[in-house]
Amino acid sequence: MARQGSPPPGHTWDMAESTPIRLALAQIDATVGDIEGNRALLGGQIERARDAGADLVLLPELCLSGYPPEDLLLRRDFLDACREGLDDLARDVSGIVALVGFPEASSSPEQSPEDRINAPHVRTAHNSLAVLAEGRVAGVYRKMHLPNYGVFDESRYFEPGSQPAMIELDGALIGLTVCEDIWVPGRPESDESAAGARLIVNSTASPYSRGKAEARERMVLERARANGAVFALCNTVGGQDELIFDGRSVVASADGKVMARASQFEPELLVCDLLLPAAEPGGSAPGVPILSSHTTDRSRPADGASPRIAEPLSEEREVYEALTLGVRDYVEKNGFESVVLGVSGGIDSALVAMVAVDAVGPERVTCVVMPSPHSSEETQSDARAIARNLGAGLVEIPIEGPMAALDEALAPEFEDTEHDITEENLQARLRGNLLMALSNKFGWLVLTTGNKSEMAVGYATLYGDMAGGLAVIKDVLKTMVYRLVRDRNERAGTELVPASVLERPPTAELRPDQRDEDSLPPYDLLDQVLEAYVERDEGRAGLLAEGFDEAVVDEVIRMVDRAEYKRRQAPPGIRVSSKAFGRDRRLPITNRFTSAAAAVRPGPR
Repeated sequence: MARQGSPPPGHTWDMAESTPIRLALAQIDATVGDIEGNRALLGGQIERARDAGADLVLLPELCLSGYPPEDLLLRRDFLDACREGLDDLARDVSGIVALVGFPEASSSPEQSPEDRINAPHVRTAHNSLAVLAEGRVAGVYRKMHLPNYGVFDESRYFEPGSQPAMIELDGALIGLTVCEDIWVPGRPESDESAAGARLIVNSTASPYSRGKAEARERMVLERARANGAVFALCNTVGGQDELIFDGRSVVASADGKVMARASQFEPELLVCDLLLPAAEPGGSAPGVPILSSHTTDRSRPADGASPRIAEPLSEEREVYEALTLGVRDYVEKNGFESVVLGVSGGIDSALVAMVAVDAVGPERVTCVVMPSPHSSEETQSDARAIARNLGAGLVEIPIEGPMAALDEALAPEFEDTEHDITEENLQARLRGNLLMALSNKFGWLVLTTGNKSEMAVGYATLYGDMAGGLAVIKDVLKTMVYRLVRDRNERAGTELVPASVLERPPTAELRPDQRDEDSLPPYDLLDQVLEAYVERDEGRAGLLAEGFDEAVVDEVIRMVDRAEYKRRQAPPGIRVSSKAFGRDRRLPITNRFTSAAAAVRPGPR
């Protein structure tokens, strides 16, 4: 194929002498803390890239340690182990230049035990990109811009780098950047392109949220156009606790067009051929250092292959694949053999069951049906059908007997009181106890089934339906739950989840004839208010200005604010929005500020 990367309008390159570069982007699924395993994974990808004829292979941010390592970065033994792993990896690199992300111990003196107590969070590391070639670490670039917003805490751990850097490959200059370095226009990439770099590479660990991949790609295309250089971004892939990394690495031509794009949510080695001008260092930014210079000493394959441009996923498919990857990696990386969940015949547990089966296989999923006297035959029949349609295991444990035993035990204390939410919650907590007992006995991971709409307003029971190890749809609003189930049914070409589940009004079935809308605004309306109040941080005045009913606004704000203490006790959940509960949205439990018309207090539910 013809090599690509020609200059955009308004930019001129002297193409009399040009350098063909075969670039590989290795988006991999690393595991935090598994330095030896990650080193082996990286070594395999570097070898694959070399075998594919690549001159240069770019790997993700902090791929040697996994991202984010969090407070492991405060431990010197962890940083030393990462450096040892990097040196071991470098010894095996030949015939190719590899760019590898790793945490690098800074030159700051090691703290004494007393210093660590008095100032425990002194930054002792750099977020670095190592240049590996000819059996050694040939140079190191240090990330200059450290994000400290949303899910990022990099200023807690890292010292920023002080200057841009480049490498030279067969006469072509290549600028080095790490993640946040290119999210804001300017240094370092502007200095590197001004100094003659016509390829800017970006090693990144960019967490997934709905729409983030499109925004990230638009940013890369804009940087390429603005700098008149080819831009290549290699993103990591995989699940790390709440965070999902979606891959979708991309190469953009100097005129801002997509040249190559990797798959989303799958490891992949993306190979792309470029034709870059040979350049003299200097230009308008002569101070940019060249860390190392390299010459290729092997012949490439005779025929180039057309670069892959993976098709983007629909919003429903994207969210579903993020959830599936999150469950799979949480299960595998934490050593669980199987998962278990309560299946009620409702839409939420149906979606979690679908995701679990797609993530780890039906033979590793157990659905537990736990009918009470308030459970309808229709919901229980649907629950059994869902397990059967998905091929998952099915266990039935009626809770009528345990309910009666608890009523009897509490009767002396509850004498002369009305049945209320207390008795409803006992049912949910019985189910939570049974699921946790199965988990303890067999080592199964309990998946909880509450959605974001419920978690937002506290429509969930502590130590009941909130009991478990992973909250799969904790960041998925109820209206999106329906969209995901319909889409998965459509892709399957059959009703994995019966139509009756999609059509039935949502109900917790904790009392006779109960409906969610007895306690909550309709989900279509509730989710709109939550999207504004929770995900966009809009206050009461802003919500009213958007046209929402005043009574609804005040009710939702009160419910959201009073439920913070519950959310703090919830298990980790997979992040798919730009503002998830937990890492993104951190509010005090003891808090007297409210946007609503009246103050609120935590409730007992």
